[in-house]
Amino acid sequence: MKKNSKGKVFVAMSGGVDSSVAAALLQKDGYEVTGVFMKVWQPDFLPCTWRTERLDAMRVAAHLNIPFFTWDFEKEYKEGVADYMIREYKAGRTPNPDVMCNKEVKFGAFFRRAMEVGADFVATGHYAQVARDKKNDTYRMLAGIDATKDQSYFLWTLGQAQLSKTFFPIGGFEKARVRALAKKFGIPVADKKDSQGLCFMGKLNVKDFLAHFIEEKEGSVVNEQGETIGVHRGAYFYTLGERHGFTIIKKTTEDAPYYVVAKDLVANTVTVAHNVAKKPLECASQALQASQVNFCRGTVIDTAHIYTAQVRYHGEFHKCTISTPINSTFSLHLEKPAVFDVGQSVVLYDGNECLGGGVIE
Repeated sequence: MKKNSKGKVFVAMSGGVDSSVAAALLQKDGYEVTGVFMKVWQPDFLPCTWRTERLDAMRVAAHLNIPFFTWDFEKEYKEGVADYMIREYKAGRTPNPDVMCNKEVKFGAFFRRAMEVGADFVATGHYAQVARDKKNDTYRMLAGIDATKDQSYFLWTLGQAQLSKTFFPIGGFEKARVRALAKKFGIPVADKKDSQGLCFMGKLNVKDFLAHFIEEKEGSVVNEQGETIGVHRGAYFYTLGERHGFTIIKKTTEDAPYYVVAKDLVANTVTVAHNVAKKPLECASQALQASQVNFCRGTVIDTAHIYTAQVRYHGEFHKCTISTPINSTFSLHLEKPAVFDVGQSVVLYDGNECLGGGVIE
């Protein structure tokens, strides 16, 4: 370790603005920074972007004069993210690949290798925060300051082992401030557009992606009376509450959008309904069960306390109470009905603290 260094930090650098600024901030703060680009699996029918992204990350590392490595996590991504996603859709569930990307790749394979080669910490460009509770020496995960960019929802699988050795340097800034810092530091990608879409793969049509691995099977879209009013590409492609991706053939005088309220994998039908006057859809529920539960700082739950929960990224925060967790499961009772599907992540909050979450069953 270099003299006067606060420690060695391996930063996951994607070639984007956020991770680049994260590296610059840590360097400025006195840490010995190493940049790492993660090469992951990409299907051959999508544009190959990783070489361009890696080149951008290398340019930033050269500008900051820090060591730079490329680590291959193709196997981990293919098995832990892509295969999981395909398998869940085949089963009629709604997966969250971004959650699994963080669990299996960024805070799985990358975290482990960084520790193995001598890192004291890792860092990413996530909009989230870690706070140490000195009283009992635990680490809490907090939402990012910028509510429009907060990514704590995708990080509910992290535990004390990761949080105690992780930095989220930009979590305390608004996005506009991060852009300004990128220009201040002279970051070569300061004006680069934000990446969107699926973790590492970017923006894509999920149904088109899945069609390469799951045979499309056209079926009927039916209304609540059982009348066929349209067609879809396969019932397993759809999520409860979804309002896109199917075609309505039988038009009505009512121009309100249709939402998926039920799906039958055996009959290959999708049932849709109007969300009239924003009343809860028929498939909405106030109760849910979750499995594969993780609490970021251990089970700190008061069954009488009112928490909030999200069942989708940037979705509504629902007031709720929680049962005592048993064998990595818990039950939630929501204050008002919400639409959710099996396989989705439900993430629990107490104020701005992300307590953890689970997979809806």
